[in-house]
Amino acid sequence: MEKLKSNLPNMVGVLTLVAVLCGGILAYVNNVTKPAIDAQAELALANGLKTVLAADHLTVNYKDEVVRNVDGKDLTYVVYKTDKGVAVQSTDPNGFGGNLTVLVGFNEAGDILGYTVLAHAETPGLGAKAPDWFQKGQPGCIVGLNPGSANLTVSKDGGDIDAITASTITSRSFLRAVQQAYNTYKENGADANTGATKQQN
Repeated sequence: MEKLKSNLPNMVGVLTLVAVLCGGILAYVNNVTKPAIDAQAELALANGLKTVLAADHLTVNYKDEVVRNVDGKDLTYVVYKTDKGVAVQSTDPNGFGGNLTVLVGFNEAGDILGYTVLAHAETPGLGAKAPDWFQKGQPGCIVGLNPGSANLTVSKDGGDIDAITASTITSRSFLRAVQQAYNTYKENGADANTGATKQQN
């Protein structure tokens, strides 16, 4: 068999063939793994809802995506109304490492029942403490507070919350995400009702 000549058309052809093969393999792997990834995401959300609403079992009666303009940016919030309270998924794009996404649970009065950090890219050992730092019994505890009356900003900015040590930027981002979750809850979740299909968790 004659060796393929090393010229531009042949090199382009080989590269195109390799790209097509790699694209096909990636598409196949994506199709094979997508159901498992989706199932894991659904389980993580179900567990997150139970955590932030302090409930062993709950029924999701209502889910809605809400786009709100915050500081000139259109941000998407997800509202889950359940039989145990309302949870709102909120993302602040100004974390130290980028987006910081939280899920926050509220009771009818708007008090924070709990929270979980769904995604972040903060510095390990510093900003990555956000999932724990603001929990009940921790230095920056927000559980039980009502963002409508409490000043959910760091004490360095005149607020009521102790920032994570050496991670003021992450703390500000986290608290902004929680405040915006509350604002979305008050605007869209507090009295929401719908005939949407109920989901048991």
